[in-house]
Amino acid sequence: MFTNLAIELFKQTGRPLKLKNPLMLASGTCGYAIELESFTDLSIPGAFIAKGTTLHARNGNPQPRIAEVESGMLNAIGLENIGVEALIKNKAPAWEKSGLTVFVNIAGSSIEEYSAVASRLEGVKGIAGIELNISCPNVKAGGIEFGLSPKTAAEVTAAVRNTTNLPLIVKLSPGSGCTVEIARAVADAGADAITLINTFKGMSIDIQKRKPLLGNITGGLSGPVLKPVALAMVFETAGIVDIPVIACGGISSAEDAIEFIMAGASAFQVGTGFMIDPALPYRIISGIEQFFSGQGIRSVEEIKGCARIQ
Repeated sequence: MFTNLAIELFKQTGRPLKLKNPLMLASGTCGYAIELESFTDLSIPGAFIAKGTTLHARNGNPQPRIAEVESGMLNAIGLENIGVEALIKNKAPAWEKSGLTVFVNIAGSSIEEYSAVASRLEGVKGIAGIELNISCPNVKAGGIEFGLSPKTAAEVTAAVRNTTNLPLIVKLSPGSGCTVEIARAVADAGADAITLINTFKGMSIDIQKRKPLLGNITGGLSGPVLKPVALAMVFETAGIVDIPVIACGGISSAEDAIEFIMAGASAFQVGTGFMIDPALPYRIISGIEQFFSGQGIRSVEEIKGCARIQ
């Protein structure tokens, strides 16, 4: 099923990985994947990005941590997770057994912590690669400060690259003001791909209680509201780096996904839309297949970046 949508990532950097289709479920929206089997067909996505993982377990931010807003959602989970050792012991074996392609999103409060998490994942069966999170806007320390300048982004990327041979995706912030420069820097530092974009910092106020709705005050804005911003950043960045750009931000339909591919994305992640509709991966892949059939398109590569041709 959907065999005409197969893609190959990371061949430019010598770590080729074939996926049955370009759809990935985004970190933080699909948990550890395996717990979703009663809600959605796990055979549909090409890959899963497990939730942000740190060296030690984290409790995350105070409640409430999620709020609906117009055309999107705010979240301030705060990287709650079980820690890398529990992930290796309790999650990776299930991924291997199920045959799922899973990347582990990793975070830290120092370059040393990022490197320590990455080194522990090296050689673990069931783990296909790493997504380096240097763009989380809702934690007080770690994450986003590494992704706000080309220098710091390159430093943490190079450090992690030196500790692992796993494919390395770097997830960038939309709020740095120099996203293209940072993308170029992490590519030069050893990244195999770039994810664009993470959430924007935002907030909401409960006017009845006269206080911020989220326990953390601010959170990350995601959902359809981000799509035009993400699309522009993917379009711009795909034209200046030689490694794959993986789109993320507001994808809620096959048409959205196709736009990102035409902008230059090699693959795309679905996040908030999946939380709203667990059947969305099937609808997107089915819709892309129908579009390809109707247009006589034989592969994803055939239309990748076609909107860039003037």
